[in-house]
Amino acid sequence: MPPHLRAAWRRTLTVLVLVLAAATVTGLVIGQVGAVLALAALGVLVWHYWRLRRVLLGLTVRQRWEPGRGHGAWNELDRLLHRSQTEMRARKRRLLDMLRAYRAAAAALPDAVVVVDRNTQRILWFNKAATDLLGLVHPRDLNAPVSERLQPLPLARWLAAGRNAEPILDAPAPADERLRLNLRLIPYSEDYWLLVARDVSKLLRLEQVRRDFVANVSHELRTPLTVVHGYLDMLEPADFPEWEPMLAEMRRQSQRMTQLVEDLLTLSRLESRDSLPEDPIAMAPLLATLRREAEAFSQGRHRIEVHDEAGCDLLGSSKELHSAFSNLVINAVRYTPAGGTVEVRLAREAGGGVVLAVRDTGYGIPESHIPRLTERFYRVSSSRSRESGGTGLGLSIVKHVLGLHQARLSIESTVGQGSVFAAHFGPERALPRHEGEGAATPAAADAP
Repeated sequence: MPPHLRAAWRRTLTVLVLVLAAATVTGLVIGQVGAVLALAALGVLVWHYWRLRRVLLGLTVRQRWEPGRGHGAWNELDRLLHRSQTEMRARKRRLLDMLRAYRAAAAALPDAVVVVDRNTQRILWFNKAATDLLGLVHPRDLNAPVSERLQPLPLARWLAAGRNAEPILDAPAPADERLRLNLRLIPYSEDYWLLVARDVSKLLRLEQVRRDFVANVSHELRTPLTVVHGYLDMLEPADFPEWEPMLAEMRRQSQRMTQLVEDLLTLSRLESRDSLPEDPIAMAPLLATLRREAEAFSQGRHRIEVHDEAGCDLLGSSKELHSAFSNLVINAVRYTPAGGTVEVRLAREAGGGVVLAVRDTGYGIPESHIPRLTERFYRVSSSRSRESGGTGLGLSIVKHVLGLHQARLSIESTVGQGSVFAAHFGPERALPRHEGEGAATPAAADAP
């Protein structure tokens, strides 16, 4: 017990002893000791009861507590309650100030912010931007179902996904269909969600301008490159032997430029499409084709292995998936030193999905570079990429093709040991294989 409380309690006991002693003396004087002591004890009890009732009443009605002016235990209790009440009021003011500051900050955001009750999926609060972008009006839309108020956005199934809800990257704004929104659901507690909507109209327009520019420039470069390539083919090294090294280098660079233009056109075509034709793809012949392409590119310098363990086919665009898989396989051969192994494996995943994984024993990729590998023209090593002849667009093409098939690309790599590039497809893309379709020719082909 703190010293000041011990002193207050000692003073209270001292007063109680003095009262009883005075009652005893008075009783002796008048000859009625028991009666006077009983009355004194009753008075002390009534006084303490009155002080206790005062404390309980003050705590019940939450009145403002006044500090005690005496020196007894009850006065010390008054001071403690007053101090506790003052500190609690100060904390409450600080919390209210913080809440007002956070609310003002959320209200000032250019993004629409809506607080949604997780259990009822009703709107609890929203900022001013939610009025401009989502058409919510205060106080009409408070406590209203969020999916009902944000029609025609498809939110019911999206909200049902909860923490697993993927961002909606492009959706029309309910308040103005000319605006395009990026919607993100952020569960920040067990009871509340934060729905954040961002206006991406300008960003999408800029992206469209960029795509149009790349497509137009690529088309314009096609003709002069064809002319240059044609004239280079007409120049025979036998007629100009001293020009042979220069002509060979010019042919290599013109072919590389032509391939770059073709890849840019392929990317532009993929980015302008929302879907691709969906047909059954026989995977056994496709795997055999990938093996032949890898062997032709390797020219006997690598061991090429193909394993068909899935026993199923895929649903999708044969041309685009062949292009994506071929990019993965050729990249694996390109960045694997001579004598290494490139393994292509088609297998089933848990849940019924299908994965095509390309494993190599190449140089490997530092972990810091992996998140950026699918960016256009991103290079882990510029010198090595120039030597290998890649355009820097292959993985970008793979990413877009898989995205149009609702699939994803995973990358695992260890420096000095190799990499695994895997295309993961959902169970809806797996088709039973028809009888008579075997595995992809020999499962392994050794380099001579």
